[in-house]
Amino acid sequence: MKIAILSKGRKNYSTTRLVEQAKLRGHEVTVINYAKCFVTLEQNNPVVNYGGEIITDIDAIIPRISANLTNYGSSIVRQFEMQNVFTTTSSIAIVRARDKLRSMQLLAKSGVGIPKTVFARETADYEGVLEQVGGAPVIIKVARGTHGTGVVLAETRKAALAVMQAFNVEGVNFLVQEYIAESKGSDIRAFVVNGKVVASMMRNSNDDDFRSNLHQGGQGEVVKLTDIERKTAQKAAKAMGLTIAGVDMLRSDRGPLVLEVNASPGFGIEKVTGRNVAASIIEYTEHSAKTGRRKDKVGA
Repeated sequence: MKIAILSKGRKNYSTTRLVEQAKLRGHEVTVINYAKCFVTLEQNNPVVNYGGEIITDIDAIIPRISANLTNYGSSIVRQFEMQNVFTTTSSIAIVRARDKLRSMQLLAKSGVGIPKTVFARETADYEGVLEQVGGAPVIIKVARGTHGTGVVLAETRKAALAVMQAFNVEGVNFLVQEYIAESKGSDIRAFVVNGKVVASMMRNSNDDDFRSNLHQGGQGEVVKLTDIERKTAQKAAKAMGLTIAGVDMLRSDRGPLVLEVNASPGFGIEKVTGRNVAASIIEYTEHSAKTGRRKDKVGA
């Protein structure tokens, strides 16, 4: 097969691992910097241009789209979809997963456990927002962000009101979420490929930082998921229409609560668990490129 990995970082760990595993399985693989692509639109002729040439004869793409280029990157993915090239992650699923509000709405609708969340923008009723999530402490986050950026822990009512007012001044859509004290600065990352959890780890924050993301300096360790945690991860990925996903969950007194479903999860979990996540993705790509693209059934 001819596989193209859409990635800005040719030498980053995730991209390198995918290239290694694809070549080990005998595939022809190339890395395309999607940020440097452009598309040509005309009737019945969807074209992707890169490096002065038109990209042709690609059997499958594996998108690794960064958060700050979601719209542009998903547009490039969509152009490949118009050519009937198989993609491991659809363009609509990438956009869907990057919108925190949209994600929470879909997860809640699908019966996936989530922390109680309020979405707001310009409102005078900050007290009412706090009351809805049970009062301080609360987590406040911008509606779009990744790797723990744009996320604040407001430990007191006064601090929470100040943060919401600041976001209001900046004209930012934000979410206010209940703080799950029993999680104690830890969360679980479950890596899902084609409906199966292929690796899982517990991420613990450093010092007093409530964020456990590896990008924020958190430390990972192997964790064995309970049956309900495994099923929650699988259900969350399905709710988002993602066949490759990093599902972040908290352990709470009322069961696993999903924080986020990542459409381009990093492969740091391989180093923690020793699991060959890249191989699972290449195997999935091989099988699915032959059987055809699945129809997106989320409908939102």
